[in-house]
Amino acid sequence: MRYRRDLLLKIGFSRRLIAEFVGTWGLVMVVVGSGIMGERLSDDVGVQLLANTLATAAGLVVLISLFAPISGAHFNPLVSAVQAVKCRLSRTHVGPYVVAQVLGACAGAMTANAMFGLSVVDASSKAREGGPIIAGEVVATAVLVLVIEGFIRGGRAQSLPMMVAAWITAAYWCTSSTSFANPAVSIGRSMTESFAGISPESLPMFFVGQVAGAMAGLVVAHLAFGDQE
Repeated sequence: MRYRRDLLLKIGFSRRLIAEFVGTWGLVMVVVGSGIMGERLSDDVGVQLLANTLATAAGLVVLISLFAPISGAHFNPLVSAVQAVKCRLSRTHVGPYVVAQVLGACAGAMTANAMFGLSVVDASSKAREGGPIIAGEVVATAVLVLVIEGFIRGGRAQSLPMMVAAWITAAYWCTSSTSFANPAVSIGRSMTESFAGISPESLPMFFVGQVAGAMAGLVVAHLAFGDQE
C-alpha cells in the first residue's frame, strides 16, 4: 500500500478530481440508465432489479479498475472519509473529492435521463422510508467499508474491483434498501423519476444510515484486521 500512496501523491490533484467526477458520473449513469431500460423492457419488478443489478456490477468492475490508479476510485464520500481517517488520503482533499463525486453523480443521472428522452432533471417521488429500509443502508454501507478495509489491510487491494462489485450485487438483493450505500449516488438518484429514484425527502435518513454503517464497518475492520496495511 505504500507504493500506491506514493503513486497517488505524484498524480496531479486536478486529474484525481476528474477521475472521481467521471467515475461517479459513470456509476450513476449506469445505475439510472439500466433502471430505466429495465422498466421499458419488462413490467416484472424482479426482472427490472436484476437488470439494474447486473449493469451496476459490471460498471463497478470497469470504473474501479480504470480509475483506481489515478484517484483510488472512491466514487463515494464515505469511502473518501474513511481513507482520510486511515491517512491514505489527505484530509484537506476530502472536501474536493466529495464535491467532485456529488457533481459527477448529478451529471450521471442527468445524462441517463436525457438519453432516454426524460426530463434532464426530474425529482423523484419514490419514497424510501422507515426503520427497516434505513437498517438496510446501515448493513449495506457497513459491509462495503469492511470489504474495502479488509482487502486493503490484507494486502489484496488489487481484488477490490471484483469484490466491491460482488458485494453490491449481493446487497441489491439481500438488503431492504437495495443498497445505495453512498451519499453521492443517493443524491444523483434523487434527480430521476424512474426505477432507481429516491425522493429527496428520503435522503436525510438515508445519509444517517450510511454514516452509521460506515462507522460500524470501520470499527469491525479494526477489530478483525487491526492496523495492518
